[in-house]
Amino acid sequence: MNDTYISMVIAVMAIVTIALRFLPFIVFDHGEQLPEWITYLGKVLPPAIMSMLLVYCLRNINLVEGNHGFPEVICVGIAMLIHNWKRNTLLSIGVSTLLYMIIMQSGM
Repeated sequence: MNDTYISMVIAVMAIVTIALRFLPFIVFDHGEQLPEWITYLGKVLPPAIMSMLLVYCLRNINLVEGNHGFPEVICVGIAMLIHNWKRNTLLSIGVSTLLYMIIMQSGM
């Protein structure tokens, strides 16, 4: 691959990313009520994304070897508690991920 090809691929990816970021503001910025299906997606997608992350996080737990999945279960519980307390998805994911990294790096 030459430098021109790589530059063009990066440019196209940047344009598509920027277009996808600005498209909702262009389509729905008319001072009108949002369509019902957009409101529905806004309600169901965050729990769906959290569920997918949970399944991805817990998919390789081995209950008969090693730490038996205790760090994962502890951090999922912490994420649930923080999310129920603050209702902030980013905070709950961030704190539980940081705690998981601390637990795993300390060798517990």
